[in-house]
Amino acid sequence: MKNWLRKDASAAMFFLAPSGVGFALFYLIPFVMGVYYSFLSHTIDGEFVGLDNYRELLASGSFHKAASNTFFFSAVSVPLMLILSLGLAILLNKNTYIQKWLRTAYVMPLVVPVASIIMIWQLLFDWNGSVNAWLSMLGYERVDWMKTESARLVIIMVYIWKNIGYNVILFLAGLQQIPKDYYETAQIEGAGRFRQFRSITLVYLTSTTFFVVIMSIINSFKVFRETYLIAGDYPHDSIYMMQHYMNNMFMSLDIQKLTAAATLMFGCILLIVLALFAFERRHRQYME
Repeated sequence: MKNWLRKDASAAMFFLAPSGVGFALFYLIPFVMGVYYSFLSHTIDGEFVGLDNYRELLASGSFHKAASNTFFFSAVSVPLMLILSLGLAILLNKNTYIQKWLRTAYVMPLVVPVASIIMIWQLLFDWNGSVNAWLSMLGYERVDWMKTESARLVIIMVYIWKNIGYNVILFLAGLQQIPKDYYETAQIEGAGRFRQFRSITLVYLTSTTFFVVIMSIINSFKVFRETYLIAGDYPHDSIYMMQHYMNNMFMSLDIQKLTAAATLMFGCILLIVLALFAFERRHRQYME
């Protein structure tokens, strides 16, 4: 048995080695170097300055603006994404007409290049775009969507449109794993739809919900691509994200602030994920 385990472990390491080498070269080593550079005065022949770069970063007004906008965006978009994707998954789980076509429609944004779709969003929310034309027809004033606080709403809509299909698929797979006998038994015992949803659906979707929340949070921190393509390097203050700040630091070759901001962002995401893991573990123990 020991020989078999050793042989199996050796085979697994052999097949994982190419992926491990690629991950180390393109992700792990650059990340460690970035953390190291965040403690130096310069990337070339720099001196160790401790936390000076982080103190300067935390004193920056643009960094505060980028961090607050990013966390506000995540705090609003992730719960909204969770509610909408779960609701759509429950609807698609029923035997509705054109069910297969709807499933395909929600998956389409995942395979369409963002750069090509952004042109449509720009046409929709431009000052002379379709949305303002419809507002004028209904008697409302035009809205300068990308140069006012309304830009947040546009970015949230783009984020949800782009990522909701993936979450719907995950929730749909989780719903299909719940035995229908549980719902039939609950109906016989007089449980209503809300009680069935709370005591059966949500309980058995705990693991799926946990994974969906983590992926949604990570994707919310990567919304820079859509924001950059729609609004450019320096968008409205309400949608100036952490990635904008780091991109601007890169363009000005301020590598110390760039690496310090990236390290802080990684630390925040790590703390959030660890907190979710602890919550999920405690919830599992409570259910057991």
